[in-house]
Amino acid sequence: MTVEGANPHAGGAPDPQSPEQQPAQDISSGNLPGRQSSLWTILRVLGAALSRALGAIGVLLVLASLVFLALRLLPGDPAALILGDTASEADRALLRGKLGLDLPLWRQYVGFVWGLIRFDLGDSLSRPGVSAFGEVGRALGPTAALAGCAVGMGSLLGTAAALLSVGPWLGNGRHWVHRIVLMVAATPLLAFAPLATFVLAVRLRWVPLPGDPGSGASGLLFASGLLALPLAAQVARIGRAALLDQARAKYLDVAQAKGASPWRVWVVHALPVASTPISVVVAAQLGALLGGAVVLERLFERPGLGSLMLNAYAARDIPVLEASVVAAGLLFVVAQAGAGLLQAAVDPRGRT
Repeated sequence: MTVEGANPHAGGAPDPQSPEQQPAQDISSGNLPGRQSSLWTILRVLGAALSRALGAIGVLLVLASLVFLALRLLPGDPAALILGDTASEADRALLRGKLGLDLPLWRQYVGFVWGLIRFDLGDSLSRPGVSAFGEVGRALGPTAALAGCAVGMGSLLGTAAALLSVGPWLGNGRHWVHRIVLMVAATPLLAFAPLATFVLAVRLRWVPLPGDPGSGASGLLFASGLLALPLAAQVARIGRAALLDQARAKYLDVAQAKGASPWRVWVVHALPVASTPISVVVAAQLGALLGGAVVLERLFERPGLGSLMLNAYAARDIPVLEASVVAAGLLFVVAQAGAGLLQAAVDPRGRT
């Protein structure tokens, strides 16, 4: 016999829907998904970083392998090219043994990869007793300084030109900025670099010759400025297109309606959103920028990785040539990673 209105679960198991039991269930079951979500986020970030690192290592290995095969599979005896036609066969055989050219190709490749891992590809043939990577280390600093200054100057000049070509500060003069940008973009580096050097350094003497050992920071800034002009033109073109695309966005109309100044509208609101294509074009131009650094170093006789690479090729210094090409590839990969980090810092949509 049951009492009317009594709780049917009074003497039995607790009601799963009872309010007294629900908070404990929420606490015990609520932390686990949150912890799993945080752990999954950390694993995803680590996995993405590991994937990028492995991709960079793969790119460097492919580049180094191509250099290795090119120096050994092309027609001709490398020992004869290094020593010349007047060398005896005994001297050639001795050099082949020193470079490992008398071993099977697969053993040469294994030794080459092992040397890359240990950063030891042997000594320079031009400077006995000096390691190849030691030569590269001394040349890497000037090239990194030249390319780094050029990236900074080109990005700033190109962004400023893009803003001036779309903003209201110059009035109708903004169209002339765009025409000048197109003219610079269409002019090869080898065309205006010697002319600008002749006019500014030789005739007017406003700047020192970039190849002068005593030019110091002034020579570095002048050479970097010449190298930065093509990059600035590309940044200005892409930045102008991105800013014009953002000009039709509603949030800029809202900012203008609230009384924001043109500086705040274009620089604070529009530029961060348009920075993604700008950072992409900077990353895409890094290869051409490093190639331009090689050209300028050779043109102005400045010390650096480009001069070392060309001198090693002329002297058939195989260890230094291999080490310099690998170092140039490493510099390119690091620069690409830096551009990706900069894009993610400026635009949260780039964070993956």
